[in-house]
Amino acid sequence: MRLVFAGTPEPALPSLQRLIDSPRHDVVAVLTRPDAAAGRRGKPAPSPVAKLALEQGIPVLRPARPNEPEFVAELTELAPDCCAVVAYGALLKPELLAVPRYGWINLHFSVLPAWRGAAPVQAAIAAGDSVTGASTFQIEPDLDTGPVYGVITETIAPTDTSGDLLTRLADAGAGLLEATLDGVEDGVLNAVPQSTDGVSLAPKITVEQARVDWNLPAHIVERRIRAHTPAPGAWTVIGDVRVKLGPVTVDPDGEALPPGRVEAGRRSVRIGTGSQAVVLGVLQPPGKKPMAAADWARGARLSDGVDAS
Repeated sequence: MRLVFAGTPEPALPSLQRLIDSPRHDVVAVLTRPDAAAGRRGKPAPSPVAKLALEQGIPVLRPARPNEPEFVAELTELAPDCCAVVAYGALLKPELLAVPRYGWINLHFSVLPAWRGAAPVQAAIAAGDSVTGASTFQIEPDLDTGPVYGVITETIAPTDTSGDLLTRLADAGAGLLEATLDGVEDGVLNAVPQSTDGVSLAPKITVEQARVDWNLPAHIVERRIRAHTPAPGAWTVIGDVRVKLGPVTVDPDGEALPPGRVEAGRRSVRIGTGSQAVVLGVLQPPGKKPMAAADWARGARLSDGVDAS
C-alpha cells in the first residue's frame, strides 16, 4: 500500500522503521507535530519521527493545524491508500479521515476499550493491572472509539516503569501494525466494534499530577511513581528542594512513619505514606544528574524530621 505515516515520539519509531522496511508498503510521507523546544536552551528540534524520516529521505509534513482545508488538500494530492498512526498527538476530523480509501489505522497501547486516551501505559501501571497490550483500530472522530482489527497482550512486571513497558509494546506493536495493514490490503481482515463494557479513560498526565501524594497507601505511591517514570516524571519537595524520583520500594518490615516524614540513614532514605514507609531509589535534584537517594541526603546534610510534600 501507499502509506502516509503519522507519529511523533520515540515509541512510534519501531512501527515507522518496520513499514519502511516492508516489501509490501511504500511510505511516501510522514506526518508529525511541528518542531518543539528541546534541551536546556529550548531550541526548536524535529520530533523523533521527523528525524528518522529525514534520515531515510522521506518527505516530512508538519502542519500546525492538520484539519485545515490546506492540509486536507495536500494529503489528497499525495493519494495515500492508508494512513498508519502511532502516537501522532492530534484529533482528526471527518474531512481528513475520508482522504485515504482504507482510512486511518491506529496502533494504540492498550487492549481497547480499556484505557482510551493519551496515557494508556501509565494508567495501566498506576491502576495495578497485571496485563495490558496493544490494539490496531480504525480511527473515528471520537477518541479511540473505532472498531478493532487486532490485539496483542503483554504482562506487566511488578517492577515495570511506563518506559520499560512502552518499549516492549512499541516493538511488539510494530509487527501488529504491519500485519493489520497486510490483512486490510488483502481483504481478509475486518474490524470489530469495541465492546461497550470495560471502557476506561487515560488522559494526558500533567506535571502537577505527577507530584507524589504521600497520604496515599504505599502500594499506590509505588505504582504511581513507576507509572510516571520517565515521563512526566514523579516528583516531590523534600524540605525546600524539589527532586525528581525514580522507582521506590515498599518497606514492609521497617517502622511506620507519618505521611511525608523523611528518615535519612547512612544507606537509605525512607518516606512515610498512608500505610508503610517506602525506600527511595534514585532521585534527581535540580540541575544535577540522577543519584542514589542516600548519597544525595548525605551531601545535602538531610536531617530526620524534615517532610516531603
